[in-house]
Amino acid sequence: MEKGGGRGLSCRAAVCGIVVLLCATAFSCSLAAEFRKVKDKDMKLDGSLCSLPKSSAFELGVAAIAFLTVAQLVGTTAAATTMCASTSKPDKPAVTRGRVASVALLVLSWACFALAVVLLATAASMNRGQRYGWGWMDGDCYVARTGVFGGAAALVVVTALLILGLTFATNPAPPRTTTTTTAPASCARGDAACTATTIRVGAATGADAEQPGGRSKQ
Repeated sequence: MEKGGGRGLSCRAAVCGIVVLLCATAFSCSLAAEFRKVKDKDMKLDGSLCSLPKSSAFELGVAAIAFLTVAQLVGTTAAATTMCASTSKPDKPAVTRGRVASVALLVLSWACFALAVVLLATAASMNRGQRYGWGWMDGDCYVARTGVFGGAAALVVVTALLILGLTFATNPAPPRTTTTTTAPASCARGDAACTATTIRVGAATGADAEQPGGRSKQ
């Protein structure tokens, strides 16, 4: 009975569950930040100076980044470990295509993850609060455009799908089968029929060959 396959499926299910839960949380935080971000009407002017209040979109954006980062690390690390632990297989076209597909999914997942983090970090920093004379950059105040957090939420979904595809695209190492021989119960009683017979091959000088039963023949 092989237990390796069941163990592999349970590990995949656990990884997928963690990734889905974390990405769903990051998606929810991103969507919530889209509705809680500061708007143009919140800007206050004092001559040539401007300020914007702090919004809860900052904390939501940071939380989304944290959850998405953990999901990305868990998913890609598990997939990379599976690929590295896999035993060497014959260089067949099907195997080669599978490896290329896994590497492509890995690269795409990191690309989408990086883009989502950039969008979330940029939009979140604009909701941290911008004081008079400081602003967001060079003393000017900036407001995140509508749809930035929403676009990041869409990238979170794409990243999650890529991680799940990568998890199922990687082939785990086949389980090692061990053969165990169990001696009959009569062997425990010292039955002569269970006694192992060995043949010793003599050296070049012509040593005697020991036959089963202890008899030797010249």
